[in-house]
Amino acid sequence: MNEMSLHEPIFVDTWGWLALGHRHDESHAKVKQILQRIRQDGVLIYTSDYVLNELITLLFRRENFNESIRFINSILTASVLYQLKIERITSDRFVLAWELRKQYKDKPYISFTDLTSMVIMQEYKIKFILTEDKHFLQVGMGFSIFPQLF
Repeated sequence: MNEMSLHEPIFVDTWGWLALGHRHDESHAKVKQILQRIRQDGVLIYTSDYVLNELITLLFRRENFNESIRFINSILTASVLYQLKIERITSDRFVLAWELRKQYKDKPYISFTDLTSMVIMQEYKIKFILTEDKHFLQVGMGFSIFPQLF
């Protein structure tokens, strides 16, 4: 794994959580290894309530009910234990994401959830995101995507 990136905070997008939570996802093993290493190295992990909203919807469609409950509970427990910071989309953040939505008129496929994630990442100066979503590269904000770094 690339050592240079393991000391800075990382934002986990819906894709990262879904790959980890859905045991039959083709990226499950890779994402599990990445997140274990990140946790082991004490890297700050961020996500948002909007990301978790997407995750809950998608995970319950792809994984059995009990496993979905177990996985979401593990994320919430990690937050309580300060192993994960779940950022809320406040009205101020919503407005900033809305401004980004209007700014990127040439990128209609960027989800509003992704735009809210970008707002949080800018606010906390987070460069790295666990995703396969290329929109984070296309906006020119200096974000780097995991797992391409590994």
